[in-house]
Amino acid sequence: MARLNSFHLPPGDWPEAVGESVRLAGAEARHMLTVLRTAPHHTVRLFDGLGRVGLFTVLDTDRNTALLRAERLAHHPVPDTGLTLAIGWGKSKRREYLFEKLVELGGLGVAFWAAARSQGQMPGAVKETWTDKCVQAAKQCGNPLLPALSVLPGGLDGLIDFARGFDTCYVAWESEDIDTPLAPAHLAQGRSLVIIGPEGGFDDAEARALLAAGLVPVTLGRSILRWETAATYCLSLGWFARQGMQ
Repeated sequence: MARLNSFHLPPGDWPEAVGESVRLAGAEARHMLTVLRTAPHHTVRLFDGLGRVGLFTVLDTDRNTALLRAERLAHHPVPDTGLTLAIGWGKSKRREYLFEKLVELGGLGVAFWAAARSQGQMPGAVKETWTDKCVQAAKQCGNPLLPALSVLPGGLDGLIDFARGFDTCYVAWESEDIDTPLAPAHLAQGRSLVIIGPEGGFDDAEARALLAAGLVPVTLGRSILRWETAATYCLSLGWFARQGMQ
């Protein structure tokens, strides 16, 4: 069977049972109708980003919306084990790459925080374009779960407070004094957080404050990595750890 086209249906519009009808609108409907030319009687896959997925039959269409009937519904709960990244804000054009890899490698979320060496003004809230990029990546790779995106207020104090919600927390610090490499075993149990500095790296006092708060320092190797490379490396380790558990 050929792979079905996927579309994102907002959680509030999700049907309660098989046989119920839903209406897809907005950009997702336009893509379905205008770009992919989906016609009545075709079957498509819908997902809400919270783990609910289903097969739907297209009943009717107009210029901007599509009416669909639920034929098969399933739910994929958020896993008990997974990786979230906290990344120091920076002026980078490579953030879209991060969102793609975050979804493809099954990361649970990413939080941006204002570090001492952050460049540019960090937004006060998550941008709609970030969520859109995650949706597009989920449609491509089939991940039923969208990652949690957040912008942390309060700088270093806000980051430390955020870290208290995780089972294990690691600081990927490029200090020569750190000799424990981050490994899949670190990310194999519970909810893990890995903190990555901005493009200029951690300020020394900032990193030591994180360690004083009880976070564990790790190294990502001898090479000085760009922040998006470091993020992808951590996500890959988390992905590898979860494959070993299945």
